[in-house]
Amino acid sequence: MRHSRLAAAVLFACLLALVLLPWFAEKYYIQLFTKMMIMAIFAMSLDLLVGYTGLVSLGHAAFFGLAGYVLAFAAPQYQAANLWLSLPLAMAVSGLLALAIGVLVLRTSGIYFIMVTLAFAQMVFFVFHDTKIAGGADGIYVYAKPVAAIAGWEPFSLENHTHFYFVVLVLLVLVYALLRMLLASLFGRVIVGIRVNEQRMRSLGYRTFRYKLVCFVLSGALAGMAGYFAAAQFGFVSPDILGWHQSGSVLMMVILGGMGTLNGAILGAFAMMLLELGFQGLPVVGGVDIGKHWQLLMGGFIVFVVLLLPHGLLGLGRLASRLLRKPAEAGDG
Repeated sequence: MRHSRLAAAVLFACLLALVLLPWFAEKYYIQLFTKMMIMAIFAMSLDLLVGYTGLVSLGHAAFFGLAGYVLAFAAPQYQAANLWLSLPLAMAVSGLLALAIGVLVLRTSGIYFIMVTLAFAQMVFFVFHDTKIAGGADGIYVYAKPVAAIAGWEPFSLENHTHFYFVVLVLLVLVYALLRMLLASLFGRVIVGIRVNEQRMRSLGYRTFRYKLVCFVLSGALAGMAGYFAAAQFGFVSPDILGWHQSGSVLMMVILGGMGTLNGAILGAFAMMLLELGFQGLPVVGGVDIGKHWQLLMGGFIVFVVLLLPHGLLGLGRLASRLLRKPAEAGDG
């Protein structure tokens, strides 16, 4: 009970800090934290597959990147797309791609599932990379951020970086709440059961393929939401965001924060991006540019976390809670 209250208090404090940040931070930091929240949505969408359903995918970036391209296609040349039309369209296209891929790949498991998801994602990558669709390897620009106009009334403007920040923050909270409710339902208990023992769930009468397919489609649609806002924020889409390295990066976020917990996925996204900036900013020591080799440092840190913290960075909170509990119990005794 005490641990759950502490977790709720920390979560509320973090949310409050995010709400207050734009009032005190400069534009650079507002845009940086906007990017972090977008990647946190992306990480939660993958954690639904990896952490809860036990489906390790290396092709998740296909849904993320495709939504960005949908935004680029939906926007008239040198003009802004309508947010209320283009966002559902991007999520629907990503969801449909997830449905098409899921029907095929979910018939496999283990290493075969990992490799087949990677193969499909690479196929999508090469469709955009090796053809003239949307600029080929050079990518395509999104010249204006989507407009949130409703019958001539615009409740907010995504061209305003503060408005953009709060829109992404609201979506982060909504996605978190949606997934928490879903996972607390019978559906959530079933998919966790599938991860633990799929054969047993089948013997109990559950059609596990359907449950996994729903998870795969929902995960793809939410990844599409993140990809849409990533493209809107940076105003550019290229095949790189469809590649396997993007899928690997978001998987590292989930592992770093702690698989099987939405809080861990969010923490992993924030931590990985902050660590990346920190390592890149390291000075030259003894003629060696340490910051230039930030990827080596990042890899070493992730290996360190995996070996010493099986529950990811979120496990530090549990460890601290246990250490604090022991002296209290000793004092009571």
